[in-house]
Amino acid sequence: MTKKIEINIDKCPVETAIDALAGKWKILILWYLKDEKKRFNELQKLLPRTTQKMLIQKLRELEADGLVLREVYPVVPPKVEYSLTEYGMSLKPILKQLYKWGDIHKEKKKINL
Repeated sequence: MTKKIEINIDKCPVETAIDALAGKWKILILWYLKDEKKRFNELQKLLPRTTQKMLIQKLRELEADGLVLREVYPVVPPKVEYSLTEYGMSLKPILKQLYKWGDIHKEKKKINL
């Protein structure tokens, strides 16, 4: 079951964005989907510290928010691919900036050690 999406129009837009992207797994999933489709097992290998249950939950939440598309192909064994929706693609520049900032921050922390 996916979570019910509640939008509070009185919330600050930053709070709304944080609610949609909360937790490290969602942002990392979006990062790995930014350039190409991935199958569930590929995502699981890219995110070895998450559990299968957590990955499924976060993918469902991203799908419910309209950021990720889940495509099921009618083949045996079943083939499922995940990709960013057009709306999810609007996050690409933000994800790239977050990557750049993280890289700078990582270097800054090394210098301060």
